[in-house]
Amino acid sequence: MPPLAVSQPDTQSPDAPFLLHRVRVARRERLSAGFVRLTFTGPTLDRFADPGLDQRIKLILPGEAGSLDDLRFVDDWYGAWRGLPDERRPVIRTYTTRAVRPAAREVDVDLVLHEPSGPAGRFAAGCREGDEAVLCGPNVRAATSGGGIDFRLPPAARRVLVAGDETALPAIARILEALPLGVRGVALVEVPSGDDGTQLPAHPGVEVRVLVRGSAPIGSLLAAAVRETAPRLVTTAVGEEPEDVDVDVGLLWEVPEGGDGPLYAWLAGEAGVIKALRRLLVAELGVDRRSVAFMGYWRRGRAEGS
Repeated sequence: MPPLAVSQPDTQSPDAPFLLHRVRVARRERLSAGFVRLTFTGPTLDRFADPGLDQRIKLILPGEAGSLDDLRFVDDWYGAWRGLPDERRPVIRTYTTRAVRPAAREVDVDLVLHEPSGPAGRFAAGCREGDEAVLCGPNVRAATSGGGIDFRLPPAARRVLVAGDETALPAIARILEALPLGVRGVALVEVPSGDDGTQLPAHPGVEVRVLVRGSAPIGSLLAAAVRETAPRLVTTAVGEEPEDVDVDVGLLWEVPEGGDGPLYAWLAGEAGVIKALRRLLVAELGVDRRSVAFMGYWRRGRAEGS
């Protein structure tokens, strides 16, 4: 491949928590009916750190103008991005790394294919080898951690409940790979099609259940499975009413620390569904709210950032 075009000078601090990387699509692999894996390569990806678990990264794609030329490679790149006119602003979407190979300068990102599709879905469905993008990820030389990991298993927790829809599947896969062998629990993943769940790894102490949604409403199988499964993982019985969050206004995202109960729960997916699951665990089943991490990865009818 020819070298990547340099439209803006790179003045990012070498020890910044996160770095922007100019990349190209090296490979595209269809994993199932609903997922495609994009392998990105770029000259600076040897500096892309891999903390594992559900590490969040940004995939930045050409916007309406079809270009990434206006994206500035500076420490406050996001502020510069916000200052661009809408038509010149590249598209930003949040994903989880599926694999990072610094020595090969490669990063794998698994994307959901669905209809109607947004800019990232169209890119995933139609990209070709050599197509350009930008990744923003943790810096292996960072002076301080930039965060982005929301699965924070308390020391006392020996049981886990991990639940999410297809948008959380890559993160759940990484969590299963990183969980200590002594942990026991259940992972529930709702997906549109049966073959979507085949990419989930096994864990000796965690029952992995794939819930095939088909034409059922989004989140309906997940909610029923959590209601059926959670009581046998919970030993406390004192609930508290969690603070309400309007998912149409506020961001449904809380990653507490300090829980000392035996159960740790991690919930991610459509915001309305996750809000209901959080209430079930905390208010009805008495799980310590400090032991429940919940993330509204997306909102029905809303694009990321809207």
